Amino acid sequence: MPALRSPNDLLAKELKEIFSAERQLSRVLPRLAKTVATDAVREALERRREQGAQLMEEIDKALEEMGTTKARPKNPAIEGLLEDINQDREEIEDERVREAALIGGIQKVQHYCIAAWGTSASLGRLLGEEKAVEAMERVLEEGKRFDEELTEIAERDVNPRMLEDEEGEESGEEEGSEEENGSEQRGRKGGGGQSKGRKKA
Repeated sequence: MPALRSPNDLLAKELKEIFSAERQLSRVLPRLAKTVATDAVREALERRREQGAQLMEEIDKALEEMGTTKARPKNPAIEGLLEDINQDREEIEDERVREAALIGGIQKVQHYCIAAWGTSASLGRLLGEEKAVEAMERVLEEGKRFDEELTEIAERDVNPRMLEDEEGEESGEEEGSEEENGSEQRGRKGGGGQSKGRKKA
């Protein structure tokens, strides 16, 4: 990687890393979308891929306006996060747990992206790079909404589903215990009442 000699070089580096992140995501998201059971998760991942494709086009235009080179080395941070997601897919057998882990993994990626977009937006404003600023500000708003949407889906649908069977078994055991305890208590109360009745007679 060439040395960073100016703020413009730093902005170009940030934009190239974002481009690389979106390109890596664009290859993985369609596969991930096919593995999920929840329609809302699948639709969210598909929308995220479309947003990424638009962002790559905008970054291309911003880099062209800046007159920088097209070389874009692979983003190692996103590569590591995506490797974690793939590892979870391979190692987690329960599909409900696997889907919850997937949402968490995608949100980790998204939080990295939000930080990168914010950094680039700040640098772009400082340097007067309007195309970069417009792209970053737009994707920041979309990215935050996407993250909030995933949190809502996880808390409403995906996470509770992981506990359905366990809660059913536990509640069944508890209900049985309560019934047994109730019978024993009624038996003891009944015996006590009869005893008192004989004493009064």
